[in-house]
Amino acid sequence: MADNKRLIIGITGATGAIYPYRMLQILSALDDWESHLVISAAGILNIHYELDLKKKDFFNLADKVYDINNIAAPIASGSFETTGMIVAPCSMKTLACIAHAFSDNLISRSADVVLKERRRLVVMPRETPYSLAHIKNMQAVTEMGGIIYSPVPAFYIRPKTIADLVDETVGRVLRFYDVPCDDLLTPWQGI
Repeated sequence: MADNKRLIIGITGATGAIYPYRMLQILSALDDWESHLVISAAGILNIHYELDLKKKDFFNLADKVYDINNIAAPIASGSFETTGMIVAPCSMKTLACIAHAFSDNLISRSADVVLKERRRLVVMPRETPYSLAHIKNMQAVTEMGGIIYSPVPAFYIRPKTIADLVDETVGRVLRFYDVPCDDLLTPWQGI
């Protein structure tokens, strides 16, 4: 594998653009991590709508950026070694594509590669309530080795800001890849 640890970030059109933005900020500050970014068209719309940012604000944080339709990109092949992939936020359409290996774009293809290569995939679905189809798709991804991590806030940390809630979730997700981010987490100490 390359000297740097590679992590793929896939962004879809579900709400929650703040999560991958914060992940990219953290990864860009680490010399030994390399981020590979793919954003759907709806994801780009959400970046603008939710954060008043442009796609270049995300692109500038990533080490490599790929067009969603570039199925020939390195991350579309298992021979390109990565530590895994995070799909955040994950739309129900993308979840369905991942669950059924329907590689219709670079996000779902990269997720399929990560699963087939037995690398770590974390999917952050943003929908509620869940339909039975959503639950079955989450079950399928879990049975293939993926991790479903709905961004549910931890109020025991006594957050003072939305940023506190975002950092707690981002820290927990990045911890699955051993990204150094303990300063984002508040471990439970008991009562």
